[in-house]
Amino acid sequence: MRATLTRAVTFSAAHRYRRPEWDDARNHEVFGACAHPNWHGHTYTCEVTVGGEVDPVTGFCADLGALDRALAERVVAALDHRNLVLDVPAFAEGALIPTGENVAWWIAREVQTALGASTRVERVRLSEMPGLWVEIVPA
Repeated sequence: MRATLTRAVTFSAAHRYRRPEWDDARNHEVFGACAHPNWHGHTYTCEVTVGGEVDPVTGFCADLGALDRALAERVVAALDHRNLVLDVPAFAEGALIPTGENVAWWIAREVQTALGASTRVERVRLSEMPGLWVEIVPA
């Protein structure tokens, strides 16, 4: 039998969307208020779903302690109260634009790396605010 387990965490971070090869007018045209030069922030809710075969001895499909450690170390410690562009190399100017899609993909990769092969990240749902979220389903 296969099952999934989901844990949610929150973190607050600032960012802006900007392509350095574009001038300010083009960035504003494409990204709107998200390109504001003085940044903006969100309190994100991040749900990570992992899955696996249910262990007949423990009844678990995943090690919740390992998931909690991965989220604390790889997500919250890395992103909470940070400027994603200035503080997280993956989102530095000229690298990935810190859209919800890219941040969720980055979280999926970080958590999967921390968990190793024993547990699979099935889904990451990242909400910037009530009523707006993105879901990433790793291949």
